[in-house]
Amino acid sequence: MEKKRADGMSRRDFGVATAATGFAILSSKSGIAETNSETLKIGLIGCGGRGGGAVRDCLSGNENVKIVGMADVFEDKLKSKRAEMEAQKDPKIASKVDINDDMCFVGLDAYKKLLETDIDIIIHGTPPYARPKHIAAAVDAGKHIFTEKPIAVDPVGVRLFMDAAKKAKKKKLSFVCGTQRRHQKSYIDTIKRIEDGAIGKVLAARAYWCGGLPFCHERKPEWSDLEYRLRNWYNYVWVCGDNIVEQHIHNIDVINWVMGGPPKKVFASGGRVWKPKEEKYGDLYDHYSCDFEYSRGVHMISMCRHFNNSDGDVSEWIVGTKKIIRANQLAKDDISPYVQEHKDFIASIRGEGEYLNEGERCAESTLTAIMGRMSAFTGKKISFREAMKSDLSIVPEDLDFGKSYPVGPLAVPGT
Repeated sequence: MEKKRADGMSRRDFGVATAATGFAILSSKSGIAETNSETLKIGLIGCGGRGGGAVRDCLSGNENVKIVGMADVFEDKLKSKRAEMEAQKDPKIASKVDINDDMCFVGLDAYKKLLETDIDIIIHGTPPYARPKHIAAAVDAGKHIFTEKPIAVDPVGVRLFMDAAKKAKKKKLSFVCGTQRRHQKSYIDTIKRIEDGAIGKVLAARAYWCGGLPFCHERKPEWSDLEYRLRNWYNYVWVCGDNIVEQHIHNIDVINWVMGGPPKKVFASGGRVWKPKEEKYGDLYDHYSCDFEYSRGVHMISMCRHFNNSDGDVSEWIVGTKKIIRANQLAKDDISPYVQEHKDFIASIRGEGEYLNEGERCAESTLTAIMGRMSAFTGKKISFREAMKSDLSIVPEDLDFGKSYPVGPLAVPGT
């Protein structure tokens, strides 16, 4: 007898229901959002915690916007997030939720069905592996885009994403990425003062994202290889990019901002010292140390790790001839940067603020993180130019719930 998935569907049922096109979820209708001719319609692709959080930030920070559609690979994830949104008590959010049954799509191609609707905006919150292909399709469909970071997990994906960002600029589509420090007052004002010479000439920098393991799920018997990879997504390099790419990109992006662009090269090391050799812990390293070299011989020491029950540090430091400061030290915040980035995004769409297209810049920071991983995995120095030209592609071309997707092997430098 065929085993059932957690949502009650067999793998065969799920494959038939989602093949090629995805399908609409049938449940209760919301239909409570106030609408007028200026209302911007939002569709969410990826119904996890970050995707849902981005929708809440957008709705709470803006007027004349509403969430009308959703897409996810898994039905239970979509249903849960939809119920959460429709149960919102905050009037700034609740009045802007208008999700109907025929605007909810499930399956590997669900994003395509959502993009065929009349939504104006996509908020993209899937695991990173999917972003290049999804964002390219969104640009072709003429949608304004907010996407989380990182924008890819390998150089081939970065180039695809960069091409999409350039096409979006030609179409005048607004394009904001989830590097929220770029919209955070304390960072904006501090880095402006650094550029104006407040700490003297920049000599060096430090960046850290040192914390614990975000999550690690046990495998359920009914889950296929692909379902487990996507549900336990933070533990596989091809799905998340590794912690240097998925998390540490925030800090790396700040240093790229201060330095006016990405580094010339990197020399890195890393490894895995505590994670057991088990499927649920995947093939990620649990620590990285990188020496990034920028123009004028400026070096940035970068460290990131997933060590539970250890000291943590998430920060960026700039060393100048006059003083050493944190990259957000010289100013104070007055609003959540997660909300502010969506206020700036909507203002860009409406022509009420600066036109924003952050795609290429975020792609450069993503590639900076990827080249750090490439250097640590190989034990070799990697230049930005080499990384940009690399044919490295780690995402399987054919995703199928009936196929096998083995884990690893763990990268061993020099082999």
